[in-house]
Amino acid sequence: MSESTIASASGTTAVVLEAEALTKHFPVRRAAREVVKGTARTVHAVEQVTLRLRRGRVTALVGESGSGKSTVARLLAQLYPRTSGEIRLHGEPVTVRGGRKFRAYSKKVQLIFQDPFASLNPVHTVRYHLGRALKIHGNGGRNRAELETALRELLTRVSLTPPERYLDKFPHELSGGQRQRVAIARALGADPDALLADEPVSMLDVSIRLGVLNLLRDLKERLQLAILYITHDIASARYFADETLVMYAGRIVEGGDSETLTQHPAHPYTRLLIDSAPDPDRGAHENDLPEKVDSLAALGKDNARAEPPSLIDPPAGCRFHPRCPQAMARCRTEVPPRFDIGDGAGHWAACWLYAVDDPARESAGEPAGEPVS
Repeated sequence: MSESTIASASGTTAVVLEAEALTKHFPVRRAAREVVKGTARTVHAVEQVTLRLRRGRVTALVGESGSGKSTVARLLAQLYPRTSGEIRLHGEPVTVRGGRKFRAYSKKVQLIFQDPFASLNPVHTVRYHLGRALKIHGNGGRNRAELETALRELLTRVSLTPPERYLDKFPHELSGGQRQRVAIARALGADPDALLADEPVSMLDVSIRLGVLNLLRDLKERLQLAILYITHDIASARYFADETLVMYAGRIVEGGDSETLTQHPAHPYTRLLIDSAPDPDRGAHENDLPEKVDSLAALGKDNARAEPPSLIDPPAGCRFHPRCPQAMARCRTEVPPRFDIGDGAGHWAACWLYAVDDPARESAGEPAGEPVS
């Protein structure tokens, strides 16, 4: 089986969009003394990120604010030029700088922004937003009647019915959930193969988030879309995504199917993310409480250790080691590769705790993972 396909319950799932060793550095504006000295600083926002989006599947990218998740989405959407690495669409390397090539690429890869009110022009109606998307990407039909039919079909597809109720409304006349559905409909107007959803429900009321996620799930299944779901909420990733990748300080530190990763987290950072998520059952049983808060307590012993690292001068080795309660000497000097955890298909972690040549692990008799190529 080639690298572009994987076995799944329904047969094979083709890779639509992939990134290999994707890296992005942003230059920092220099002060006068730095100009004189000839020094320059950069923000190491994304380092060596590799991921694959497959047809009919959702891949979640999870991490705290500032970890580089949105930058990955903008790199995949070709809104930012990458520092290094490769982006492939349907197996073909792609680099666009604007013009017709960018329009052709954006027809296949659409980005849904976090704030629908900011991403919709307040002086234009829903009809304008959707009609423009349809016309730009050649899906508006040959006459006004066909365009009107396409507009109504788009709104029906995102459950804004009856369509005539919404077509002539302005963004400020819609609720947050309705605006996000319009933004999703605009993306669908291009008839894309991949959707990059950058925290699509974080700006919405809790009561309507589930509806938008269910809408995206339904679209994924009906249209066989490849979806990248960016979120800081690992619980919603478990509910919505087939695969979850955990990102910390510009690097992906763990990945695997969502159920296995959330039930059996391997990387210390993933464990902290899960332990810090709200849990209505936490403390319900006296014996459960110490286990739930143990890793959080270890992190909180020193407030300095709890601060995220500077991406202008990131730590050597594993970027999580200044905050990790299980850090070893090796973690401070060497960047860990991916190690197969072995408890589920494709579950891996970039952590030296799973190195086969780690003397501390061997002496403790703990199982070690195998390196992932």
